[in-house]
Amino acid sequence: MDPRIERARDIIEREAVAVRQVAERLGQPFLRTLDLILGLRGRVVTAGMGKAGFIAMKVSATLASTGTPSIFLHPAEAIHGDLGRVDANDLLLAFSKSGETQELLVMLPHVKAVGVPVVAITQSTQSTLARHADHVLELGRIDEPGPYGLAPSSSTTAMLALGDALALVVQEGRRFGPEDFARFHPGGDLGRRLMKVGELMRRDDRNPRIESGATVLQAIEVMTRTPGRPGATSVVDRDGKLLGFFTDGDLRRLIERGLANPRQARIDEAMTKNPRSISPDTFALEALALLHQYAIDQLPVVDADDRLIGLLDVQDLLNLKIG
Repeated sequence: MDPRIERARDIIEREAVAVRQVAERLGQPFLRTLDLILGLRGRVVTAGMGKAGFIAMKVSATLASTGTPSIFLHPAEAIHGDLGRVDANDLLLAFSKSGETQELLVMLPHVKAVGVPVVAITQSTQSTLARHADHVLELGRIDEPGPYGLAPSSSTTAMLALGDALALVVQEGRRFGPEDFARFHPGGDLGRRLMKVGELMRRDDRNPRIESGATVLQAIEVMTRTPGRPGATSVVDRDGKLLGFFTDGDLRRLIERGLANPRQARIDEAMTKNPRSISPDTFALEALALLHQYAIDQLPVVDADDRLIGLLDVQDLLNLKIG
């Protein structure tokens, strides 16, 4: 084996060991920190210098995107005016492997002076940062695996894992679910997948419908004049409740069987009765799975009382590149 592969594997294994060590150390300080964050009226302010600062930024972003207001505060900028970003309703989450990062230690008394609780993520409870913090999430001794053991690697990996664990367990505590996630991630593939049928469905004049008792010809006319020509129409009663669904495929099958006069044939005899339908609160990705499962192109959308409110067409999902 190429010795470089062997060396790379050793580095990854040693980082994994550091993460396992942090997992084994979780206990009451972690639980107290969770309770503090869940009870906050303000924000979680993360801070760190150098590589630990990048981890602090990432953890802040994860917190913010999962329902916990959070900002990153650069320690060096803090003592030049940015301390004004912090108030007594906040909590400071301070990242430092050594616990002796000078910039953090300089800002610490100013943060504590306004009553902000401090949680330190650091290697030892005996460090200066830990001794002045209200709570300590101790990493334990971590040796860096790179040449000379100087570049932060295992320590930052462990910090990131601990920060992610904190953010995601807090997310569960907030009961922050897919709907909330969609609200915070409206852009990109994730936002599209978390859209709901109610946002995508065709409605009003783009939602073809015909009342029970109409003829097949009238149904065809409705399908033809509907913008976008979805090739289907819902059949409803006088109260708008869904009774059936009629598609181009149904029409072809009628012709194959020797369709009677379409001016006389009733839609009730030609439609699919008690058709599959979908709720406007269904996620788009779930709706696409249903369309694939049943090999269909459209689904009527109904409310809780089975009244027709829209039409979902597979093309609308494909146009958004969902799936």
